Amino acid sequence: MIELSTVIRDLRAELERAVAAAEGAALRFELQTIELEMSVTLERSAQAGAKVRFWVVDTNAEASVASASTQRIRLALQPALTGSETTYIHGRAEDHEE
Repeated sequence: MIELSTVIRDLRAELERAVAAAEGAALRFELQTIELEMSVTLERSAQAGAKVRFWVVDTNAEASVASASTQRIRLALQPALTGSETTYIHGRAEDHEE
């Protein structure tokens, strides 16, 4: 299992690599809403002040955590570069900043 925050962080890094890898390309793709659907389990510690954590379940491990109340969630993320109204998978991120 992996923390939901790690999944989102890794997605952000992949998108940044896609922007950088397309430098000089004539064809651009406008980056719009990204939808993620995943199975998660919820973990809450019994300690005072503990936070709730969401763990993304690997499809191979889903059967083993079925007793841990696995839920399916869908997230819709709207990506944006700093200072830009539209995000493109093209060029360097710095090229789109104002």
